[in-house]
Amino acid sequence: MMFWKTSWIREYPPVDYENFWYIRAASLLRKLYRKPIGINRLKKVYGGRSPGFVHYNHSASGSGAIIRRILQQLEKAGFVKKTEKSGRELTNAGRSILDKTAAEISRTESKITA
Repeated sequence: MMFWKTSWIREYPPVDYENFWYIRAASLLRKLYRKPIGINRLKKVYGGRSPGFVHYNHSASGSGAIIRRILQQLEKAGFVKKTEKSGRELTNAGRSILDKTAAEISRTESKITA
């Protein structure tokens, strides 16, 4: 993992490579919470600007292998399932874990501010 880049446009791998996989998995779950989404659309989200261009119409896609492997692991865990037309979507277990995590974070923040 310490030698993987997140896109061909990146020069270096992620700085915090020990936690990168978990952070990207959490980010993917949050993206899937809203609506089903496919790998190509996620590659566009995690991409960036092509080197040598200023405007976003010269964009580059992110790494599909990282996204695909994380989604496969989330499928094995039972948080994500494939749909026929729209890519992947959250299961009830996936929604439940995100809701519980958000409630737990909300509780800890309210204790800190009080």
